[in-house]
Amino acid sequence: MRDDETPTGTPAGTLNPAAPAAPRTEAPTRSGAPSAWTLRLVAVGLVLTALNLRPAITSLGALLEEVRDGLHMSGSVAGVLTSVPPLCFAVFGVMAPRLARRFGPGAVVCAGMAAITAGLVLRPLVGGTAGFLAASALALMGIAVSNVLMPVIVKRWFPDRVGTMTGLYSMALALGTALAAAVTVPLTDALGGGWRAGLGIWAVLAAAAILPWLPLVRGGGTAGQPAAAQAPAPELRITRSRTAWGLACFFGLQATAAYITMGWMPQIFRDAGVSAGTAGVLLAVTMAMGVPLAFVIPRVAGRMRNQGPIVLFLGSCGLIGYAGLFLAPAGGAWAWAVLLGISNCSFPLALTMIGMRARSGAGVVRLSAFAQSTGYLISIPGPLLVGVLYQHSGGWGVPIALMAALMVPQMAAGFLAGRDRTIEDEC
Repeated sequence: MRDDETPTGTPAGTLNPAAPAAPRTEAPTRSGAPSAWTLRLVAVGLVLTALNLRPAITSLGALLEEVRDGLHMSGSVAGVLTSVPPLCFAVFGVMAPRLARRFGPGAVVCAGMAAITAGLVLRPLVGGTAGFLAASALALMGIAVSNVLMPVIVKRWFPDRVGTMTGLYSMALALGTALAAAVTVPLTDALGGGWRAGLGIWAVLAAAAILPWLPLVRGGGTAGQPAAAQAPAPELRITRSRTAWGLACFFGLQATAAYITMGWMPQIFRDAGVSAGTAGVLLAVTMAMGVPLAFVIPRVAGRMRNQGPIVLFLGSCGLIGYAGLFLAPAGGAWAWAVLLGISNCSFPLALTMIGMRARSGAGVVRLSAFAQSTGYLISIPGPLLVGVLYQHSGGWGVPIALMAALMVPQMAAGFLAGRDRTIEDEC
């Protein structure tokens, strides 16, 4: 389905295909047509929500050493802490479809923003490692359900602009990621140098993201409110869909590449003789590539029936970047950083395909939960395996070869997921 096409079949607001009672869904207005004001409010909510889907993680990464010292956290516990986000995304993301059927996606995202706010407020206030982990898990739970439901809300409110709106919130997500990584330390210094203030300040942004959803949840005939009974969509057995499995594998492998890049690329450059400061700037360049491209790629993908060519282009950039890291990591460092930044834009492409590979709202919520939860589980071992190979091989040759090898099945899975078909045709 192209971006300029309105989906057919079961109405996109139908979120409970099997329940005997009329589900709680999101009806735009009492007459069924969303007002311009409502659409603007939803768009603002999407952008503010996306800005908050990564700062809880990247702000902690910027202050991890200070947090470890302040909480007397062991190295092994700190290692577990860095691997918690994808695990929480996989575990809690599974809850999103059931919550969306019960309360409506808008209400769940609103609650997710409240959970992020609470977690970010509590995290600096606790006095021990266990409480810090629990507060972090609360914030990550809010991120997980919001991750899954963002494509659903786009499909529900902007069915004829899936690519454009996915690009808008993907760009905001990339901006929030880069912003938290770049300004957390300067903000901490400006607030007196304490890590607790540096982490807690991000709760302000999360609290702001709650506000646009409140009138949508409370207002009659808007997000989270009961809608008139609609024809139920057929039950979807998502595991029977080759497209769903292809999209889950593509999502998981691109997440693996992204986590490896964020976690290990500066060390690759430093071991090649690049200074620590320059290595950090190179990583920032890689992350910054996602801001403009996260808006452009979904718009282009939304206008194509088959997204396979984009998958192959992004994968080719990754393969060239890895080859460069292997052959001349310092000599062409800036070029490799740019190429890997382009390759990492497989993430907004995956989100766009989630919205395009299902006809109904019920299909999108099931596909989003399945692809993201399964994908994040797939992504967990990759960064750990790279670290083990680096330690035991004594260099970066073998780990980089692994990164390049993983790019091949990523391209194959993405090409499969990019075909012009929907999961309803396969389930």
